[in-house]
Amino acid sequence: MSYDKLIFELSKPGRQAFSLKKPSFPEYDVLDLGKHLRKLELNLPEVSELDCVRHFTNISKKNFGVETGFYPLGSCTMKYNPKINEEIVSNTNFKNLHPYQPVSTVQGALEVYYELQKALSEISGLAEFSLNPYAGAHGELIGLMVMKKYHQSKGNFKRKKVIIPDSAHGTNPASTVVCGMEVVEIGSNERGMVDLESLKSVLNDEIAGMMLTNPNTLGIFEEDICEITKLVHDAGGLMYYDGANLNALLGKVRPGDMGFDIMHINLHKTFSTPHGGGGPGDGPVGVKSFLSEFLPNPRIRKLDDYFYIANEADTIGQISSFFGNYLVELRALTYILTLGKENLMQIGGIATLNANYIKESLKDDFYLPIDDLCMHECVFDGLKDNPHEVRTLDVAKRLLDYGMHAPTIYFPLLFHQAIMIEPTETESLQTINEFIDVMKQIAKEAKENPELLRKAPLNTPISRTDEVFAAKKMIFSYKDYLDYINSKE
Repeated sequence: MSYDKLIFELSKPGRQAFSLKKPSFPEYDVLDLGKHLRKLELNLPEVSELDCVRHFTNISKKNFGVETGFYPLGSCTMKYNPKINEEIVSNTNFKNLHPYQPVSTVQGALEVYYELQKALSEISGLAEFSLNPYAGAHGELIGLMVMKKYHQSKGNFKRKKVIIPDSAHGTNPASTVVCGMEVVEIGSNERGMVDLESLKSVLNDEIAGMMLTNPNTLGIFEEDICEITKLVHDAGGLMYYDGANLNALLGKVRPGDMGFDIMHINLHKTFSTPHGGGGPGDGPVGVKSFLSEFLPNPRIRKLDDYFYIANEADTIGQISSFFGNYLVELRALTYILTLGKENLMQIGGIATLNANYIKESLKDDFYLPIDDLCMHECVFDGLKDNPHEVRTLDVAKRLLDYGMHAPTIYFPLLFHQAIMIEPTETESLQTINEFIDVMKQIAKEAKENPELLRKAPLNTPISRTDEVFAAKKMIFSYKDYLDYINSKE
């Protein structure tokens, strides 16, 4: 169909979607703009409204999302975004506010910030939150800056090293380096947890703290977490909680109660805000009370029934324009209030049940390197009976032919053919059973018809892309596209 073409290819000179009345005001010559004046006509496609609508509607059908089908992306917690969230943020009284309005005119917005901070504090077991960071990785950096500022306030300028397990998310060491600190990697034991002897061997007076997520990236709960936090605290360090896997703990245990001093929360992973697409995110950072003074400015405070903005002296400074992404935070608060305390406390248990059901159902077909109780996600290491050496990538591509998104693959790095599966609490037993049946069918195909998997996907708009070439030769414009087409010819 013509709607598989780029919108520039649909363009016809003189075609337009609407017409405007000729302006009644006189024309004026704009002088002295010099080099700022455009030398060429603006290159925009000329299409009708119907062509434009059809074009973008058809493009939308090529995309896969959590509303399209099962999306068991491990570690990323691809939660469904309830439509009540969108209904609330579409209210003009919320979406038409301006950050420079007088404080007296935005009391409702400041109350949203304040109440979300309180809710996150209660959920996490920490004293205070800042909603200012724009993303999870941004939150990591802010949390580490708080850690660094704390030690410097004590005169401990040599505490610049951060302990990170080998099972950590890749953003952890990246954030540490960006913060001007050093990474100290420690190993995991045979059960996929932090090796206590490895931890003890690196503790000294140069350690600023340790970054850890629990359950960890293997989906395993760190049973020695209280001993881990005690060891680090006794050595003068702080404990940082990577909130990527917080969804598994809801209603069961709080990071603050496990001994963590600082944490960030990925609102998209735990509290149902939009995930991915390069759009606005939010990574609130929470701390124990002795670290509250270091949280970034500006701060939302309450005096009697009046909310106001404060800027305090001992903070790490200002790290964002205002207070994070307001409508993202409003969605998170809507989710929390919609569920209420009782229903929120069921999430971790249901997500964990789903993951363990998948693990037990597939372990005869896929190799399970750690056969233990998992939490919100389970990790396999490729096919179990694999005479034709079918790769994890082939399994992932074949899943697309069955209308399901692939799990996370080749992560964590501890396993060569890793498949990380995370079903969230909203997935039905019927959907999970369909996924299990498909995975079993793919395992059967890998033995009987391996070339089918190596050629997959067969039913998608495009098959396998050259990802290395795509990264090196990025196409950002129609001109880039034409240059690419001409180079092939």
